[in-house]
Amino acid sequence: MNRVLSAAVSTVSALVLSAGGASAALAAGPTDDPTAAAAELCTNLNELKSDNAKLRALNPANATKEQIQEAYSDVQDDWSDVADSTATWETARKDAVKTAADDLKTAYEALPGDTTGRDAVTALKPHTEKLETAVTEARSSLNCS
Repeated sequence: MNRVLSAAVSTVSALVLSAGGASAALAAGPTDDPTAAAAELCTNLNELKSDNAKLRALNPANATKEQIQEAYSDVQDDWSDVADSTATWETARKDAVKTAADDLKTAYEALPGDTTGRDAVTALKPHTEKLETAVTEARSSLNCS
């Protein structure tokens, strides 16, 4: 009987985590601050890890159905938060890079036809710096090498 309950708890944990993939596709919209979105994601991951540990720590010899249901519900709620914040965070990073690239394109297209190379470089510099920063932050957040 202990093995059955232990297997059930493990199966429940796996199902909660695998079911969340579909939730991510329906997650909330982007935030204006990718750093805040990343911080929210970290907080939500910490909560998921903590509640999953509580679920895993339930003793099969004396865990009640109510304890399992409560722990499962906490993990499920945490996963929903993670899925939402993951989508928000990824969208925010993507939007930061897209906005910077669009701003550079707009600035380039606004250059008069008789603009010198020197004037063009000077006019585009703030936009290229913004794009570099956005790409660097996105790469860093994704641990790109």
